[in-house]
Amino acid sequence: MCGIVGAVAQRNVQGILREGLLRLEYRGYDSAGMVVRGTDGRLQRRRALGKVAALEEKLEASPLTGHSGIAHTRWATHGRPSEENAHPHQSGERLAVVHNGIIENHEALRAELESADYDFTSQTDTEVIAHLIEREARAVDLLTAVQTVIARLDGAYALGVIHANEPDVVIGARKGSPLVVGVGIEEAFLASDPLALLQVTDRFIYLEEGDVVRLSAGGGIEVFDASGQVVEREIQTFEHGDGSASKGDYRHFMLKEIHEQPAVIAETLEGRLGDRSVLVESFGPGAEALFSRAAQIHLVACGTSYHAGLVARYWLERYAGIPVQVEVASEYRYRQVVVPENTLFVTLSQSGETADTLAALRFAKKSGYLGSLAICNVPGSSLARESDLTLMTRAGPEIGVASTKAFTTQLTALMLLTLALGRVHGQDEEEQASLVEALRRLPAQVERVLALDAQIEDLSTAFAEKHHALFLGRGAHFPVALEGALKLKEISYIHAEAYPAGELKHGPLALVDSDMPVVSVAPNDELLDKLKSNLQEVRARGGELFVFADEGVGLSSDDGIRVLHLPPIEEALAPILYTLPLQLLSYHVAVLKGTDVDQPRNLAKSVTVE
Repeated sequence: MCGIVGAVAQRNVQGILREGLLRLEYRGYDSAGMVVRGTDGRLQRRRALGKVAALEEKLEASPLTGHSGIAHTRWATHGRPSEENAHPHQSGERLAVVHNGIIENHEALRAELESADYDFTSQTDTEVIAHLIEREARAVDLLTAVQTVIARLDGAYALGVIHANEPDVVIGARKGSPLVVGVGIEEAFLASDPLALLQVTDRFIYLEEGDVVRLSAGGGIEVFDASGQVVEREIQTFEHGDGSASKGDYRHFMLKEIHEQPAVIAETLEGRLGDRSVLVESFGPGAEALFSRAAQIHLVACGTSYHAGLVARYWLERYAGIPVQVEVASEYRYRQVVVPENTLFVTLSQSGETADTLAALRFAKKSGYLGSLAICNVPGSSLARESDLTLMTRAGPEIGVASTKAFTTQLTALMLLTLALGRVHGQDEEEQASLVEALRRLPAQVERVLALDAQIEDLSTAFAEKHHALFLGRGAHFPVALEGALKLKEISYIHAEAYPAGELKHGPLALVDSDMPVVSVAPNDELLDKLKSNLQEVRARGGELFVFADEGVGLSSDDGIRVLHLPPIEEALAPILYTLPLQLLSYHVAVLKGTDVDQPRNLAKSVTVE
């Protein structure tokens, strides 16, 4: 969840590190810091509480100059946000460390170091690492010291380490937390996300679990695996341009990413649709054989991705005829899981580095599943590398913490999976052909809904002074309601809950009054009449209804109900379309309330610790 940047360059690295931190600020933003090895051979450190802008002020007042350095933007896990707890952490004046992750045995290690007269100046687990490496580095080189120390660490980490005694050297290491190497021209870089380095390179090495890397002057890059052996790792070219990390003409990244959805959904579909069916081979070699044996599916994810999985359960059971179980990743591996024969394990993650989802995959690989499929957005991610099959959503970088285009591209990919499984399991050919044609029309239909932005902004004014909201949906649209409630609470801080509309009488109806806005989605499907009855229950109790409805369902605005009509769409794809107005509603409410839309309090984009 935090962000790491490191550099060994032929120029002053302060600007490279600063720009990298700005690009990573979406990953953590309660404090930031930087260490550069100066031309005098001394480590120079600047740290600040708050966002990167606070660090920039310190750097303007007291710049750093040197050819190697490390930097960090933090999202608190150990110790309250403060300058003392900000990274980099030093041991003495000669060694500094930046760290993402959690060291689970830090208390025992801290006690050991305190008994050896080491002084601690922070409440973090990271300072333990700094002192351990400093002690080892008294007798061996920095690379060996790091390799020795990480063998003692329990938990997850991505590390960047620098020592005043080794000019123009940065050491990186990873276990359970992502770390990439940027390959420059006689320069080398380190980061927790390629986005941090797109201003200097588009060529990356994605370090594997247990890898340690040594960056040195002249662009030297040496990678060592978990056993300490020198290994070659593939250099990959980043697929998305540097403009992906810019807001362009939009006020916020979130709004930009909402409006990118027609294009990125088209990207998700590109090359994966035949004339009348989904191309099963687009899931990779051996996909057809694996899918044909799949008798059940376990789908595991977190947060927004979990909601996508809940929608997919309706699709997979209806169109592919395969039973589906959807699990929250953080709960899945802590219970006794029964794995039926020939069960396909499917994971969803925007980053491909979500800690709980990745741990669930590793647990599943030992549990007798038929095979594993990852649906994610980052080709070089751990989830992609460790799964048997992978389908990339191609959403491009998503900077806003509240996921938007990642969710709709995941849904699109899950429909592709549904049709691929349906094809090998004997789905009616005409039904498949009809859904394939509907997918081709989907980007244009998304564009039409986004054109309603101004009307949705007008609706949002009714929420600005509210403290609670209720979201309702039925069938595959109950997960859409869950996602709408999540978006509103994430970025506007309004308490919001979602329920299946048929559950109103089982408790939630007690909350309904004129101060509780009720949001519902009303597509033209087989549950429409039942949903209308549920909405009448709200109106009868003085609730204020906001309904996003198919233009053909016969609902119109009246006292106590405001209706915004959406264009008709194939019933199966309606959950994708009806997600869009809920995203825009949450965005405009947050803007009215003056919250930090892209970086909501207490949250970070990529959850790489438990």
